[in-house]
Formats: sequence, structure tokens, C-alpha cells
Amino acid sequence: MPSHTFERLQSALLGEAAALRMPPHNLAEVEAFLPVAHAELAPAAVLCGLVPRADGLQVLLTKRAEHLRHHAGQISFPGGRMEAGDASPLQTALREAQEEIGLAPETVRLLGYLEPMVTITGYRVYPVVAAIDPDYRAEPDGHEVSALFEAPLALFLDAGNERPFRIEFQGATRSLIAFDWQAHRIWGATASMLVNLRRRLMESDACR
Repeated sequence: MPSHTFERLQSALLGEAAALRMPPHNLAEVEAFLPVAHAELAPAAVLCGLVPRADGLQVLLTKRAEHLRHHAGQISFPGGRMEAGDASPLQTALREAQEEIGLAPETVRLLGYLEPMVTITGYRVYPVVAAIDPDYRAEPDGHEVSALFEAPLALFLDAGNERPFRIEFQGATRSLIAFDWQAHRIWGATASMLVNLRRRLMESDACR
């Protein structure tokens, strides 16, 4: 990708104030499954990190530990619930990434935000999109995260790579999408965020 790719990506994304004002883009889809009322959703943030490599941008992803109560063994972005001392979703995402995989905040440069989304576990999640220094150092903490890896952004920019995926939840069948990369299946909220990133980039021509 050309050297100005990050600047073009940045132009396709939301600023913090706009992201905080926006309603969750998937609220109507999941509202019936929420454990709490919309107004009571807990705020959270994840770090959608993009790493420049010789063969194109890579997405930094983690595998959740198998013993966790929620999302055990699933592929996700580093992130978690906003704490009282967090001044912004960015601060939450940076703190969580440092706690979960040891990613130093100084290796991360904010590009922008995607629209917030709701999870069926009761969170309103703000996806923070950022550039990550290719020389970053990271290691799973072993408690929340069991592994981390990179997957090509190009995989998620091609709708032809989507795989139909269904789960049974609260007595109903939900139709989702998934992406397969090596031995990993990326689905759920993470896949939805990546599809939303693709939509924004395609609409702005930022990925061309």
C-alpha cells in the first residue's frame, strides 16, 4: 500500500465526538437479546490495530482464553469495559491492550473510530481504529488472552471471503457471518466490526 494509506483511512473514519453521539449501528438487530435496557448498556472499547507490512496492512487479533465466562476461545480485538478513570474510549482501548498483550501505548497512533455496536452480553462497544508500529512487541497475558496473531486486512475487504454462520441463542437461530484465516474462525462482534470497517473504507474509496 502507498505511504499515504493511513491518511486516507483516517479520512474515512469518525472522530471521537461523532462516535460518542452515534447510536449503535446494530441495535435493532440484537435489541431483543439484550440482558439489560439499551440505556443501561456498559460502555467498552476495543483496539482495531492495523500493522503495516511489506505485503499490506495486517489486523492485530487475539484469541480469548478458554476459561473465560464470556467469549471463551473466540477471536477478538484487545479491549474491555471502560473504567471510571478512563477519559475516553481510546484510553480504555490502550489500557486494555497493554494489560492483555503488553502493547505499549507509544506504539499506537489513533486513526479514528467506527460506529459503536451493541453486544448480546450487554456492552456498547466503541471500536478504536489505530496504526501500530510494525516493530511492536506484544505477548498474551495468559489470563484473558491465550494467543495473538495478524490477519491480512485484504481478507476482510473482500465480501467473497465471508462464510455463513449460524448459532442457537436463547431458543432462536441467529444468522451471522464469519471469516476463516488459517486455523482461526473470526465471527460475532469482531467480524461485524471488520465488515463495518470495510463499508466505511469502500464508501470513501480509502482502500483503493
